[in-house]
Amino acid sequence: MKPSDPVLEDVNARQHQFEALTRAHAADLFRFAWWLCGQEALAHDLVQETMLRAWKNIDSLRDADAAKPWLLTILRREHARLYERKRLDLVELEDNVPENAAWADPERQGRTAEIRRAMWKLPKKYREPLLLQTLGGFSCEEIAAELGEKPGAVMTQLFRARQQLKALLDDDREAAHGLS
Repeated sequence: MKPSDPVLEDVNARQHQFEALTRAHAADLFRFAWWLCGQEALAHDLVQETMLRAWKNIDSLRDADAAKPWLLTILRREHARLYERKRLDLVELEDNVPENAAWADPERQGRTAEIRRAMWKLPKKYREPLLLQTLGGFSCEEIAAELGEKPGAVMTQLFRARQQLKALLDDDREAAHGLS
């Protein structure tokens, strides 16, 4: 019987930890990425980049309970890098696809699409904390730390985001029914 190789055992432990992270959080990461960028292919790319960065830095994750916020932070930063570097020249092909196409993404239809369109109308300072709370499950304190704000300011932004979102949805509903 050969003695076990400590380096190999360490790699296997890291790989198992990473696989568990991927299984547990991939769907949430994709959903958050899709809400950030609005494009399925780009959302998949963001998740891939996030997971690559997470794999490279898996040793910095000390607390398994902090995994989801850690991954969402990486994803937000990856999304921001797209615009900082201006390395992508995106062409909007989706504008040419009819909304009622049989293969259209169900997320783009119905109430979800209505909410998504309204959320994109919110100023970024309100949209981002709302997304972090609703999709990321972050607390006010975590959002404040992530955005470099005070918790009271985040609570105010969340309150105003909800008020504006409700008003936008009411306006859209009235316009759809010819009441405006």
